[in-house]
Amino acid sequence: MIDDAIRVLAGDCTVITDGTDREEYRGRVTTIVKPDNTVLVHDVDGYQPVAWLTRADTVSSDRADGFSLVATKDTQTLRIAAHEQEGFAHYPSSAAGTPVGTCPSCDGALVRSSGVHCVGCGDRYGVPSDAMIRDERCDCDCGLPQMRVERGLAFTVCLDRNCESLDEVVREAFDREWNCPESGCDGDLRILRRGGLIAGCEHYPDCDTGFAIPAGVVDGECACGLPTFESPSGTRCLDATCERLVEESIGAAGDD
Repeated sequence: MIDDAIRVLAGDCTVITDGTDREEYRGRVTTIVKPDNTVLVHDVDGYQPVAWLTRADTVSSDRADGFSLVATKDTQTLRIAAHEQEGFAHYPSSAAGTPVGTCPSCDGALVRSSGVHCVGCGDRYGVPSDAMIRDERCDCDCGLPQMRVERGLAFTVCLDRNCESLDEVVREAFDREWNCPESGCDGDLRILRRGGLIAGCEHYPDCDTGFAIPAGVVDGECACGLPTFESPSGTRCLDATCERLVEESIGAAGDD
């Protein structure tokens, strides 16, 4: 369910801002209160609000005798009092994003902003920032679009990780494929989720070696023995701090 709402208050109002300076306005204005407590007061002139408070710490309102609203943030206060009320309403809202398909639950539009969500029912799916949403739907019964993600190889999986897990396909491809580079350690690198996907030593916590798996595909081997990835920013070692790849690249350039 969509539980976020934008509040809209309209009427002949007095607007007072207190902070470094005190300013007072009066006119027929429309006030918008966003779900993150940003308050915007608009009149008919221009595109900029006549008063605003971004992400207020508190917002309180009272509908007695018209309406009043008080928003505070640190030492700033925004007060609005209606002399004549034209409107006071709540409207369902969501983030706006690029359309990527149709929700199988309600036939609403699936859009991508931070992740993918349905404009209709509010269903949400976490999506890596580098994922490409495809037109093809998942082969299973969920009916969701697929996404293409590069994590060592290019994988195509369902948007819903409960239907088809990116972690599982990466683990199947690369679990124990690489040796731990720590001197004296005979462990393999396991594919684990620790916030993000990592290749971490199986002997943890005795060996805490671990590397975040980057976006990109494996295209070779670094001089340190770990794989190299062709990433959006160029070739890099699995170990983002490794200098041997740089040394190897300089040496290769000198051979030309």
